[in-house]
Amino acid sequence: MIPRRRLGAASLVLMLAACASPPPPSEDPAGPSRAALPSLGGSGIIGDPGNPLALGPPDRPFDVAAILAAMRESRRPGGVPQDVQTEEVAAAVAAAIWTLEGDPWETISAAGSCESDTCTLELAGATEGAAGEDVWVLSIVPDSAQVEVVTADLHAVPSATVDALDQLARGAEGGEALSEMLLASVRWQPPPEDGHFVMAYRSGDEEESCSIDVELDVASETVTEVAASGC
Repeated sequence: MIPRRRLGAASLVLMLAACASPPPPSEDPAGPSRAALPSLGGSGIIGDPGNPLALGPPDRPFDVAAILAAMRESRRPGGVPQDVQTEEVAAAVAAAIWTLEGDPWETISAAGSCESDTCTLELAGATEGAAGEDVWVLSIVPDSAQVEVVTADLHAVPSATVDALDQLARGAEGGEALSEMLLASVRWQPPPEDGHFVMAYRSGDEEESCSIDVELDVASETVTEVAASGC
């Protein structure tokens, strides 16, 4: 796992500059500019629907019936154990699952397994027009309906938003180091880190290729964290 650390602007510039080759000459040596993006209007990521960064607020859109249906209708090998198919567990699961703009997924799949008194439930969801899918892995104690999030790998981000975030990252201070990098993935962060996106950049497909991960705070239009490997 790549270690992460919070950096000041000067440290960010130095690290990113050290991790990528200088960009080739172009007609616009300054590179992409945040000024080219629609204004956020001081309202964070909530605002003009025409702005790809003006996303609606995250929320927990699922109810007990929707979670139970996903578990009972699972087509994954092995399905979901009966032990977790209770209204109490479904209510706790619904309270744990967020979506980027507070809307339910258009497609959802569920899988699970149990060992001793603890079970694992995986819920994956996707929406048309998104660049990826959200995958939540939960640890469940059926007897007490205790639910804890194990991992949240959240990539259901609208494609237009992915492009706007990429432009914002490249236009941020130090972002010129990303000019020859390819955007591999975008992951959104649920509350309390909503409005933060982790952008994974790679220099190529080789296993030892340079990788730079940056975390964007959209509300402040700044890069708050950076992690580099193999550069």
